[in-house]
Amino acid sequence: EVQLQASGGGLVQAGGSLRLSCTASPAAFGIYTIAWFRQAPGKEREGVACFNCQDHSIYYADSVRGRFTVSGDNDKGTVYLQMNTLKPEDTAVYYCAAAESRSLPTPRLLFKSPNMARRFDYWGQGTQVTVSS
Repeated sequence: EVQLQASGGGLVQAGGSLRLSCTASPAAFGIYTIAWFRQAPGKEREGVACFNCQDHSIYYADSVRGRFTVSGDNDKGTVYLQMNTLKPEDTAVYYCAAAESRSLPTPRLLFKSPNMARRFDYWGQGTQVTVSS
């Protein structure tokens, strides 16, 4: 079983930056995909980015591509989400989640699937990101 812990959320002005961290225990980057999701009030949980996706790539949702960067540190068992040029619409609770990579479709199909979150078995607690205008 993979345990995940997300941290790094906070309050930032529009245009600012935050870095979220997701620490996995035990670290299993070799076989697990780590994904970031977010959920705003009244909205469904949406995928933001994945690290070590099914094809060992990194993939981003259209809404964050070019502004967010995901990276990993195998030694620390941590995946980061660097969020730049933040917008008020980025305000949400952010979660990290893990699933065995072999159980997932290709990233393009994964992010198009209507129930993407249901494909992930392990979840960390959320961290609130609030972007003020």
